[in-house]
Amino acid sequence: MSESDGSDESGESRAFCPRCGDPMDPPEEPRPGEPRDPDRVLCDACYFEGFELVDAPERVEVRVCSQCGAVHRGNRWVDVGAKDYTDVAIEEVTRALGVHRDVEDVRWTVDPEQVDRNTVRMHATFTGRIRETPVEESVTVPVYIARETCTRCGRIAGDYYAALVQVRGTERVPTDAENERAVEIAEEYIAEREATGDRNAFITEIDYTASGADMKISTNQMGEAIAHRITREFGGSVSAAETLVTEDGDGNEVYRVTFVARLPPYTPGDVIDLDDGDGPVLVTSAHGNLKGVRLETGERYEASHEEGIDPDARKLGTREEAVETTVVTVEDDRSVQVLDPETYEAKTIPRPSFADTDAETLPVLRSRAGLHVLPREGTDPEESA
Repeated sequence: MSESDGSDESGESRAFCPRCGDPMDPPEEPRPGEPRDPDRVLCDACYFEGFELVDAPERVEVRVCSQCGAVHRGNRWVDVGAKDYTDVAIEEVTRALGVHRDVEDVRWTVDPEQVDRNTVRMHATFTGRIRETPVEESVTVPVYIARETCTRCGRIAGDYYAALVQVRGTERVPTDAENERAVEIAEEYIAEREATGDRNAFITEIDYTASGADMKISTNQMGEAIAHRITREFGGSVSAAETLVTEDGDGNEVYRVTFVARLPPYTPGDVIDLDDGDGPVLVTSAHGNLKGVRLETGERYEASHEEGIDPDARKLGTREEAVETTVVTVEDDRSVQVLDPETYEAKTIPRPSFADTDAETLPVLRSRAGLHVLPREGTDPEESA
């Protein structure tokens, strides 16, 4: 058999390296669908002569926000939650390194060296196996930390906001507790959005004004959602008003929206007089229609649909203003005699169904309309109605 037919004298198929001409075993044919690698035809000596296990960049630059710690990847900023940037540097180097696709059993170790505040040298060692031959290579990649300001933090610093949420009362000023809880509701909502990776979610500013809390919110959609969450908890309604602030680069009008979370005039714990002859009402709910309990009888009260949360009434006081006073005697099913907490005179007043007939003292509110027995804190007066 001649040399040109690829067989030796024993009849076994032989091949020759196209680079050095040395005889070699025929290369394996690629699997179906696998591209043909031109280096397969080289002998081991020629193949390893130009072999590179790792393709490493000369330097990697990591852009990080000096305010929030976000990392710029691709065309966007990403929150990574890193305490320092060593882990970030390792991850970015991993993204930048390329390992030869034919190497099997690839393993690597990395030893970071902090050169200064903004530079980390990544000493990486790679091992693997190719053509049944163990291979190893070490590379050092400097990582430079470029500190910038991300889009989100730049907007916050520039006092950017698209929506203003105002917490206001109906014919009253919201209490400190209402304002603080409204701010908590807003912060909880923004935290939920941030947890989903939404970097457009932020509160630019919180201001406690004489009229109620004001919150500057990053988007109109989030401002509206916060306003409705506030009224879902406290009752009330939401109104919106647009203000033209500018035009964008395409000439489209950009509006800023003010959402007013208008809280009800009365809140749970208020005692009001509806002037309907049935006695004062302790407000228990301001959702939908105003609801409460009659303090003379203990019967349930609910405003009509037309009255909603704002029936014609005057406020007599609050549950917190009630004081304990001595029960002199229970006269009958509908009346009880107690000591007036100011004059210490014995007075007969209506006994509601929630009043404990065996109690030695009862919480009583003194108002311009007289004395009123109130349910104790932590009890539900509607259960006895």
